[in-house]
Parts: sequence; structure tokens; C-alpha cells
Amino acid sequence: MDHHIADTLSRPALVRLDPHTTCLRFETMKVASALAAVRHLLECGTVGAGDTLVDSSSGIYAHALALACHRHGLHCHIVASTTVDKTLRAQLEILGATVEPMPATASLKLDQSRRVARVREILRDNPRHHWMRQYHDDVHYLGYRPIADVVRAELGPVPLTVVGGVGTGASTGALAKFLRETSPDVELVGVQPFDSVTFGSEHVHDPEIIIAGIGSSIPFGNVDHTLYDTVHWVGFDAALSGAVALLREHAIFAGLSAGAAYLAARWEQRVEPDRQVVLLAPDTGHRYVDAAYSRHEQALPLEELEPHEISALADMDLPWSRMHWNRADAPPAASVAPAVPVAS
Repeated sequence: MDHHIADTLSRPALVRLDPHTTCLRFETMKVASALAAVRHLLECGTVGAGDTLVDSSSGIYAHALALACHRHGLHCHIVASTTVDKTLRAQLEILGATVEPMPATASLKLDQSRRVARVREILRDNPRHHWMRQYHDDVHYLGYRPIADVVRAELGPVPLTVVGGVGTGASTGALAKFLRETSPDVELVGVQPFDSVTFGSEHVHDPEIIIAGIGSSIPFGNVDHTLYDTVHWVGFDAALSGAVALLREHAIFAGLSAGAAYLAARWEQRVEPDRQVVLLAPDTGHRYVDAAYSRHEQALPLEELEPHEISALADMDLPWSRMHWNRADAPPAASVAPAVPVAS
């Protein structure tokens, strides 16, 4: 029996979609990373009871950090993107978090930059606060080790391909890293939106981008590009089609990043039919109802979609591109100083 809802939410439901595909379905995936990170910081003495943890977030991480702080008796301060809706904000405030919304902007890059700058101001004025650095600290990898253990136990010693949104690298990257400790042949397929510097798609503009949580307009320090074998760049229209198909075919109501991952996972299973595919669905679809699911009649059958197969970043194009990354280093715009090694 769990003693806090955060413990429950840190574990995914494993859903078999077909004989070769399994979905790791989370209600709020980043609870796994936030909870483990906070526990590690407490055990190391980096933070103590009553301290304040601060970070910026576009939504999912804010909820996760607020839950982890509630679980361990810590204060939480969130510098919130304009994508944090009133439903989530109400939950955060009731959980005891301080929510500081940023002014509306049409620019993802400006929104992220403003939020990080505001966090630095808060730390300057409150030196006792601890910055969680979800975009840069590999401590957020730790929560995915138990999930890797569950995948290994459930699926057994079979060839695996992990597919999911890259984001900060603390989900797909961590899962593959821990699975490879016993199965080096695990393949990792990252899913990105266009307009993201992380894997070099900043030169392709998607006018309806609302899946920015899996990409970034600024460099992330805890994305290990050398973990990724293949990358799919998926635009809004294709992600919507994937999300609607995931709900229609398997009754899984998930976010747009899960729709993009489902699209990519189906393709990867087609390319390598002898491998088991594990796809990540990091959140539910509730916050995408107005902007996406209400347009479900526009969704295309997935059989009508296929990626542009490219060999150079300059060749990518909407609505969907795929490239063998071959565990290469970060592209120039995504390069940052080396991240802190993953804690054991």
C-alpha cells in the first residue's frame, strides 16, 4: 500500500497494444523523476525539511515537483509558463506551491528564457532556495531505474526498442541507459517537435506547435545525444493523428507527445518487426482537448502518413521526418557544458 499519491503516480501502467508493442502509460510521468530527485537530495543533505525547491515548468514538471514537495514536507515555487492552465494552477496552489505565471508570449524561446531568468532572480534574492534544474541536472534520471526494472521483468530478454519524447532526456534517455546495463542492444528512438534546438530542427517552423514539452528552444544539459539511435521529428498535424489513433484503437487518452510517439513506434515496429517496441505516454490528454482533440475529425488515418527519410538535418520537413542519429553528439546549437554524471 502506498502512503502518498506521488508514489502511486510514479509508476506507469503497462498496456499491451499488440503482440509487439507495449505502452508505458503515466498519468504524470515526471513524478517519477521529481520524487526520486527530491528523495536523493534529502538523503544527501543537500536540502532539508522546510526548504524551498524552485524551478520553471510548462506544466507536467510543476505538478510533479509540487507532489514531491508535498510528499516530503518541502516548499515549492514554480515559475510557470503560460501553458499552465487554471485547472493545474488550482491543484498546485492547493498543494501548497507558490505559482508565479509569466506574461503571455507567442515565442517559445522567449517564454523559456524569461522563466530561467526569473528563477535566477529568485535564487539571488533567496540563496537558501534550491534550484531543481530539471533541464540540466542528471539527478532526474534516477527515478527511471525502477521503471526499467519493471520493463525488464515484464518483457524478458527480448530485443527492445524504446520510443518516446526526448524532453530533458530524463525519461527516454534514462530508461534506455538503465535497460542497457543488462541488454546493450536496446535501441532508443527519440521524438521531437519541429522548432527545437535539441536535435537541430529549429530551422523548421510548425505554426501550431503545442508539444514543446518534448523539445526546447534552449540547450538542455541533461540530454545525452549519444544514447539515441534514431530521431523522429513530428509536427502538430501528425501528432494529432497519432493521438486520435491511440485513443480510437486502444482507448488510451494521452497527450500529443504520446500521439507522436505512437506514430513513431508503429513505424519502428514496421521497420524492424522482430523487435519489441516500448512507447512512453507521459500524460493524459485532458489539457489538449480544446487545442487538439476537439479537432479529431481532421486526424488522418495513420496508414496515409509516412516520414521523410533524411540523412542531413537540413533536409527535414513537415509533417514528419526520420533520421538515423547513430548515437552521435549534440548538434552545435544544442551543445552545452557536460552535465553532472548520473548519481548511482
